[in-house]
Amino acid sequence: MGSGFLAYLPLIIMFVLFLIRIPVALAILIPTAIYFTFVNTLMPKEMMIQSMMATTESFPYLAIPLFTCAGVVFNYSGITRRLIRLAELLIGHVRGGMGQVNVLTSVLMGGLSGSANADAAMSTKIIVPEMTRVGYDKGFSTALTAAASCITPIIPPGIILILYALSANVSIARMFFAGVLPGLLMAVALMITVAILSRTRNYRPSRDTRATPGEIGRQMLGSFWALLLPFGILMGLRFGIFTPTEAGAISVLYALAVGAFIYNELRWKHIPLILMESALATAGVMFIICAAIAFSSYLTWEGIPRTIATLLTDNITNPLVLLLLINVMLLVIGTFFEGGAAMIIMAPLFVPVILAMGIDPIHFGIVMSINLVLGGFTPPVGTMMFITITIANVKIVDYVKECWPFLIALLVVLLLVTFVPSISLFLPDLLL
Repeated sequence: MGSGFLAYLPLIIMFVLFLIRIPVALAILIPTAIYFTFVNTLMPKEMMIQSMMATTESFPYLAIPLFTCAGVVFNYSGITRRLIRLAELLIGHVRGGMGQVNVLTSVLMGGLSGSANADAAMSTKIIVPEMTRVGYDKGFSTALTAAASCITPIIPPGIILILYALSANVSIARMFFAGVLPGLLMAVALMITVAILSRTRNYRPSRDTRATPGEIGRQMLGSFWALLLPFGILMGLRFGIFTPTEAGAISVLYALAVGAFIYNELRWKHIPLILMESALATAGVMFIICAAIAFSSYLTWEGIPRTIATLLTDNITNPLVLLLLINVMLLVIGTFFEGGAAMIIMAPLFVPVILAMGIDPIHFGIVMSINLVLGGFTPPVGTMMFITITIANVKIVDYVKECWPFLIALLVVLLLVTFVPSISLFLPDLLL
């Protein structure tokens, strides 16, 4: 067991590695290996490997590759394209129509992909070129796409919600239901912001006229099978028909069936591509998770979560002040950490603190998830920022200049969710 400076050396090394842009998994794994090899001579060195391997054998973590695979299948099955078309018919006639379509698509995709990075990549490839074609500034379009992708992980089945539930030992189903209203509130805030900016910049609608009820009805009928999935997942969880992990498997089978037999767009040649994309995405995420789990073993052994809990609870007596302080800390951390890794490392640190203060862990989970997702949107190293500017070929200076109105809108929602717990807890308490 380390003492004094040595106990915190792995934390210091990890932050330094992040700052010099070492890949996330290695930045977590290197200080962990140093700790178990040179600092803590009492604990068997094999424990680091064992903790990493135990994660890969956990049944709840199987939900991550399953929902990742489902998100990939949606893109090949024609579901994504139909949802974008439906969003345009519903709201494309208003000022700034394609910007509103961008936001609404992320809401619809939230129940399908569960990943901010996947949604950011998809929307940048499909919607940003169309926004540019009809006169939107490319920096504006890219920043909006990254901001809208923040909605996707908060609306179930967001992967970051699963990671918090597993790290904090709370119900995944309750986390799923708790994310619905905050996710919709984020969408409303972004749509209001788009409307204001579009009026000042004179961004025109993408449609000259409002879609007729017949057009909307036909497109909703065509998109029915895509829209049914999120509702089916939530109802299945509500009535105990399947577990969240089983919901991931059902989502994959459902998307395959819809793409192959109803929309008739999925082909045998797509299967190797789907498997390859799913494997690459899952491997990256799981490597980070395994490294973060091993790192959390070091934190637990050194009693760092307990130390932080004691420090905060001894000096702060007001739960709202505590939440505000944690918000500031997480916003800073989220700008340097990948969201999933930050969740696994930070949740065990903060959950004992908020429980000691009487804060509901489900409410805190949503607050923490929004914080870390916002980190992926903001400079200097936000993952969604880099995904969108790389695909759209936009300079980071142009992105930074355009992102602030959307960041302010999302921060307002974060404060509302933080200080009004019923926004998160209403649906879980009502339905579960």
